[in-house]
Amino acid sequence: MSTTELAALSGLELMRRIQSAQPAGTGTPSIGRLLGMRFDEVEHGRMVISLDTRPDFANPLGIVHGGIGATLLDSVMGCAVHTTLPAGVGYTTLELKVNYIRAAHTEGQTLTAEGNVIHVGRSTATAEGKVLDERGKLIAHATTTCLIMRPAGD
Repeated sequence: MSTTELAALSGLELMRRIQSAQPAGTGTPSIGRLLGMRFDEVEHGRMVISLDTRPDFANPLGIVHGGIGATLLDSVMGCAVHTTLPAGVGYTTLELKVNYIRAAHTEGQTLTAEGNVIHVGRSTATAEGKVLDERGKLIAHATTTCLIMRPAGD
């Protein structure tokens, strides 16, 4: 699908298109593909994305690097915001605040992130997210502020 065709999709339509291109590792190169993210649930204002940890995610201490959790949270919250936007309108992260609660291990542990929109205005949006391990234990939680990017003259 061309960039022009993608721009004609609403954010919700685009997220559902990405979800239908599963499994991870297929489709256009992206951070999601690189990390093996799966779009488990796509709804208006809500996303659930999961991934399986692997040794490549390790920090020098041998546990999952905090950047993996931050990237998962940035993705799930940003995508939740995107599901609320009309065609031709984009977003970018202005601020990301992550609180780490416990370490995640690199031996194929499934991490599941849920992102929910709190507010969408004309120029900014806010969302919250959390990452849970496969036992339902909280790994990290976060909030974000996104800049809404509208076409010139809109």
